Amino acid sequence: MQRITPNLWFDNNAEEAAAFYTSTFGNSKTGLVTRYGAEGAKVSGMAEGSVMTVEFQIEGFNSIALNGGPIFKFTPAVSFFLNFDPSRDPEARKHLDALWQKLSTGGTALMPLDKYPFSERYGWIQDRYGVSWQLILSDPGGEERPFIVPSLLFVGEVAGRAEEAIELYRSVFPDSRRGLTARFGKGQEPDKEGTLMFADFMIMHQWFAAMDSAGPHQFTFNEAISLMVECRDQAEIDRYWDRLIEDGEEQPCGWLKDKFGVSWQIVPAGMNEILQDPDRLKRERVMKAFFQMKKIDVAALKAAAQ
Repeated sequence: MQRITPNLWFDNNAEEAAAFYTSTFGNSKTGLVTRYGAEGAKVSGMAEGSVMTVEFQIEGFNSIALNGGPIFKFTPAVSFFLNFDPSRDPEARKHLDALWQKLSTGGTALMPLDKYPFSERYGWIQDRYGVSWQLILSDPGGEERPFIVPSLLFVGEVAGRAEEAIELYRSVFPDSRRGLTARFGKGQEPDKEGTLMFADFMIMHQWFAAMDSAGPHQFTFNEAISLMVECRDQAEIDRYWDRLIEDGEEQPCGWLKDKFGVSWQIVPAGMNEILQDPDRLKRERVMKAFFQMKKIDVAALKAAAQ
């Protein structure tokens, strides 16, 4: 079960984006759609009854598209590796190239599709919505990875701290381990020797990647892509929130930014199902309480539902 779900913040076109992704990628589908109620509309400025979130799935990987207004813009600080594995798909290269062409329509190549020292076929592209994808022909003899792996790029003030972040996340979340590690060597300035050219790691049985880049970048982490952690109970919420908030910044509705600037949502499992409750007054009471919280208080939400 996937318990960490990327949440993608769109201006007001989450439905359109989810439809684009599910039509562009194979083995994909949309799921639950939630809408803004009176309380949500009041807080967000979005129209009551308009779409708030759209769940969608690509190759078994769940994500959520959120309509939040023109506040945050996607940056390459958070991207998604797409692993095309020849050991699982004899036509992996062909499928990689075909998907690149689809994502290229209205998009921008950040690294052209080509051969690189680390891969026979690789490219980094921002799609028409600004979401970044790294398409890579993986080593057929290497350890298997899922098709989609979220990736964090540590730049600017946090460049060189990717490994520190990995170790923090591994200490916070269960079922974690390190995977591959490739470091910068001498003569690869401005990146410092020993910092991470690439590493991947597992938390909560899910793979993530992290990289350092000390070069000049005009972006960093922001709330456009957050990692939503579904928690079983208040104890889990407290544990994850209290660790991730250290030297970070708390925000409303269970959101926080950790000390590296990465955005998280620490929420009770089944929050979206609450928004589907047929009792409208109950939904509004719960959401009114929810919007007044920073760290989520499950007991207070349950009390509001009564």
